Amino acid sequence: MDESQALGLASFLSQSDTISRAAIVILALMSVASWYYIIMKAIQIVTARSRGERFLTMFWNAPSLAAVQEQIQRQGATDAFSSVTAQALAAMQHYHQHGTARLGDAGSASEFLTRAIRQALDVETARAESGLTLLASVGSTAPFVGLFGTVWGVYHALVAIGMSGQGSLEKVAGPVGEALIMTAFGLAVAIPAVLAYNAITRSNRVTLSRLDAFAYDLFAFVATGARLEEAGSSATQEPGGGPPTPAAPTDRAAAPAGVAAVPAGAAGAPAATGTRPATGHGAT
Repeated sequence: MDESQALGLASFLSQSDTISRAAIVILALMSVASWYYIIMKAIQIVTARSRGERFLTMFWNAPSLAAVQEQIQRQGATDAFSSVTAQALAAMQHYHQHGTARLGDAGSASEFLTRAIRQALDVETARAESGLTLLASVGSTAPFVGLFGTVWGVYHALVAIGMSGQGSLEKVAGPVGEALIMTAFGLAVAIPAVLAYNAITRSNRVTLSRLDAFAYDLFAFVATGARLEEAGSSATQEPGGGPPTPAAPTDRAAAPAGVAAVPAGAAGAPAATGTRPATGHGAT
C-alpha cells in the first residue's frame, strides 16, 4: 500500500506542469512560514507569561516606586507589564522636569500620564498581534490553492485520457485520484494555521485584559500613591458612630517614593471619580 501511494505521488509530480508545481511550492512556503511563526509565538507567549508573573510579584512587593524603577533599569523591560510601568514612571519624571513646554506635554499630570499609558498599551497590543495576519491568510487561502491545483490536475488528466482514447474506469481513477492530493495538501496547511490563530488570539485577549487592569491600578498608584481599592480609605469616622468625614484636602497629593509629587487636582481625580484611563482597548 505504501508503495502504491509513493508511486501515485511520484506519478502526479512527474506529470504536473509549471502551474501545478507552482501551487505545490506556494503551499510548501505557506506551511513553512506558518509553522515557524507558530513555534516562535508559542515560545514568546510562554516566556512573556513567566516574566510577567515575576514582575508583578516584584512590583507589588517592592517598598517604593523608586525600587521598581531601579529594578527595571537593572534588568530592562522584558515583558508587557514592565514596559508599561517603565513608560508611566518615565512620563511622570519627564512631566515634572519639563512641565508643559511642548504641545505634546499639554494638560495636567494625570492627563499626561494617561496618554503615556495608553501609548504603551497600544504598542504592546500591536506587538502581541503581530504575525496573526499571516496565520489568517494561510488558513483562509491554502484550501483554495490546493483546490486550484486539484482542478488543474483533473483537467490535464482528463485531457490526456481523451487524447489517448481510453475512457475506462481504471484509466480515469488513477490520474484524478492523484490530482486530489493537492486538496489534501491545502487542508494540511490550513488546519494548523486556523487552530494556532484561534489559540494565539485567545491568549492575547487574556493577557491584554490583565494588562489593562494592571494599567488601571498603575495609574491610580502613580497618581495617588495607593492602589485603587485603597484610594477611598482616606475618609475618617466621626466619634460616636457618625457618618464618615472626608480627610482634609491638601495642596499637593502625597506622591509615592521615587516619583515627584503630582499637581493638585490631578492626583486626586482617580480616587474621587474612579474614572478609568482610556487604554485603547477593552477587556473581553
